[in-house]
Amino acid sequence: MLLTIDIGNTNVKVGIFDGDELKATWNLATGIHRTSDEYAGILLNLMERRRVSASKITGVAVCSVVPPLLPAFVELCSKYLNTKPLVVEAGVKTGMRIRLDNPREVGPDRVVAAVAAQILYGKPSIVIDLGTATTFDVVSQEGDYLGGAIAPGIVIATEALYTRTAALPRIRLSSPEQAIGKNTISAMQSGIIFGYIALIEGLIRRIEQELGSKAKVIATGGQAHLLAHEIPAIEIVNPDLTLVGLRLIYEMNKEQ
Repeated sequence: MLLTIDIGNTNVKVGIFDGDELKATWNLATGIHRTSDEYAGILLNLMERRRVSASKITGVAVCSVVPPLLPAFVELCSKYLNTKPLVVEAGVKTGMRIRLDNPREVGPDRVVAAVAAQILYGKPSIVIDLGTATTFDVVSQEGDYLGGAIAPGIVIATEALYTRTAALPRIRLSSPEQAIGKNTISAMQSGIIFGYIALIEGLIRRIEQELGSKAKVIATGGQAHLLAHEIPAIEIVNPDLTLVGLRLIYEMNKEQ
């Protein structure tokens, strides 16, 4: 079995694959002060509940956008799983050329998701990750990673309204019935939800204009369920896209 770990700014998403099948997924809170032993205790307990023995894990693939946490997970793999993980970083085979001014700048999670998108759904493609940040990753018809766009995540934007103003309340994110809010809460929901829908639709339109063609649009990330159904251009929602990408990249490098 393959253990896949996507270390994000808000959550650490973990998946276990048996061959091509994703058997289990878990979300752990990201905590830069947690030790490898603490994460191991959580993870091994979750695995035990799904009747997955640590001895059945034959490989691990990891990507991380939180540098301080990566050593803890590498140690976890060595100490508790007797395995050296494949860490997706510069030099790891992905089957994708990175067409950026500085290829080392791109987050490994973005490359991993783009790899999965083009293999699963074709190209050109646009991956929209609705998480801590809202990111757009673009794959060309030739299968090259072209770059993308980064905006604040919808939760960050919502919290900013509450923390940076004197009178606006903290609200629950939900789709409003209309754009013209009749009170403060409905006005905030309209501005946030419909505003982000417009942001996403506008960037999809601009990206496709620059590509010169329509693209397959895939949404992933923790907030995808909130917005994707409101945006006709989004054809696919896959919350496990990065975990699948980690599996695919692991297999590419295993064959070397």
